[in-house]
Amino acid sequence: MRILRTFFRILVGLVFVYSGFVKGIDPLGTVYRMEDYFLAFNIPWFIPFSLYLTIFLCALEFLIGVSLLFNFWIRKMAWILLLMMIYFTILTFFDAVYNLVPDCGCFGEALKITNIQTFIKNVILMGFVVPIFIWRKKFKSLLPSWGDFTMLFISAVAFSALSIYCYRHLPIIDFMAWKVGNRVNRTETWPVTFHVTYKNKLTGEEKEFISPNYPWNDSVWLANWIFKSQRVVDPNKNQGLVLRAEDQHGIDFTSSILNNPDFQFVLVAYNLGMTDQDGFHRILPLYKKATQDGYSFICLTNSFPGEIKQFRMAHGTAFDYYLADDVVLKTMVRSNPGLILLKDGIVLAKWGFRDFPAYDEIRQKYMSK
Repeated sequence: MRILRTFFRILVGLVFVYSGFVKGIDPLGTVYRMEDYFLAFNIPWFIPFSLYLTIFLCALEFLIGVSLLFNFWIRKMAWILLLMMIYFTILTFFDAVYNLVPDCGCFGEALKITNIQTFIKNVILMGFVVPIFIWRKKFKSLLPSWGDFTMLFISAVAFSALSIYCYRHLPIIDFMAWKVGNRVNRTETWPVTFHVTYKNKLTGEEKEFISPNYPWNDSVWLANWIFKSQRVVDPNKNQGLVLRAEDQHGIDFTSSILNNPDFQFVLVAYNLGMTDQDGFHRILPLYKKATQDGYSFICLTNSFPGEIKQFRMAHGTAFDYYLADDVVLKTMVRSNPGLILLKDGIVLAKWGFRDFPAYDEIRQKYMSK
C-alpha cells in the first residue's frame, strides 16, 4: 500500500505541477480563457480581476503539485486538492455537454485537448485524488510543520514572481505557432487519407484499410465483410495560414507580408484603445530607421477603421495598418503592442512593448549576418 500511495501522490503531483507551470508562464493566455468563461456565464464584471485570479489559481495548482511531489503539508493540502478537483470536474462536465468555451485551456497552449477529453481526464484523475484524500493522514513529511509551510511559501512566492515576469515581458517558453524559429507561411499540403473499417460477419474480426486500397469491388469478399466505420486523417489540420491581414477595403495582403523574402517588421496591437501608448512612442525611432533602410514595417490590429484613423492622427504613426482577427493576434505575441521580426516567413524574434530594442541592436544581431 505504501508503494501505491507513493505512486498516486507522485502521479497527481506531476500533473498539477505541469498544468500550473504551463499556464503560469503564459498568464495572458490563461487570462483570455478565463475571460471566455466569464462571458459564457454572463458575469463580465469579473473580467477586470482575470489577471489576479489567473496568477492565484496557477500558483495554487503548482503549489498543490509541489506539496504532493515532496510530501509537504499533505494533510491540509489534500482538502484543497479535493475541492479543486470537484469544482473543475463539474465545470468541465458542463463544458463537455454544452461546449460553453471551445478551449478550456487546462494545459494552456502546451497541450490541446477537447472538452470531452478534459472531462474524462478529470474523472480519471479523481480516481487518484479521492484515495489521496482518504490516505492524507498516512503521508509523513521529513520536515517539521513549519518547514513544510516555509517550503510551500517560498514556492508560491517564486512561482508568482515568475508569472508576473512572464506577464510583463513574454512567456519564457513559447508553445504557440508564432514562436521564434517557426515558419508561419507554410503553404504546402499533404494528401487527406480515409481509413475504413470492415467487420467479418462470421468471426467478428475487424480490419482497417486505407481507401481505396481494399477489395471494394470483390463481391465475394463483400459478402463476408460489412462496413463498420470510417475515420479521416488530415495532416493539414492547423497547418494552414490562420492569419489573414486585410486593408480597410478588404484586400488581402497576407501573402505579401508573410512571404516577404526580406526583413519584415510586424507590430501587433489587437486593440488600439487598450494598447500601451508609451510602447507605440518608443517604437517610432525604430520604424523610421527601418524604413530608411528599405525594410517593411506594418501594424496589425483588430480595431475599427475609424479608431485606426483617430489613433494615427493622435500619435503621428505613418506606417500602414492592416486588419486581422483579434484571437490570431493574441496568439502571435502576448503583448499589446508587441513586435515580431520576420524574414521569408520565419519568426526571427519577438518583443513585448517593455522590451522594444533599438534598431541598431536588431541590425547588428540579425541583419549583419
